[in-house]
Amino acid sequence: MKAKFIIGTIVILAFAVWGVSAFFKTTVRYVSFDEARQAKKTVRVVGGIDFDSVRFSDNNTHLVFSIYDLEASDPMVADRMTIIYDGVIPGNFDQATSVLVRGKPGPDGFIAEQLLVKCPSKYQGMDDNN
Repeated sequence: MKAKFIIGTIVILAFAVWGVSAFFKTTVRYVSFDEARQAKKTVRVVGGIDFDSVRFSDNNTHLVFSIYDLEASDPMVADRMTIIYDGVIPGNFDQATSVLVRGKPGPDGFIAEQLLVKCPSKYQGMDDNN
């Protein structure tokens, strides 16, 4: 009876340790621009899109653009970071108010694995008379 209890406890602890380590390996942090440039693993960064810097490839599968720090008081002088993305460009990219970028730093900029764009709400700006 005692041996079964010990073996059962060891199995439960092993699964608990495995579950906790798997959770922390898949967790991706939100970081500042400076932290993103120094990151060793995948991180998330949020920024406003500088639409003057957007460059698409001919087949719309390669995108290079800059994002600026949304926390800055003046977007014209805010810290900027170059984003390089290979993949399907979100259909509403040109309407986005900001973008969440998941990826790692690279030699020419931040290499994005995933782009999530935030678009203005369709309810934004409605007055109370409607």
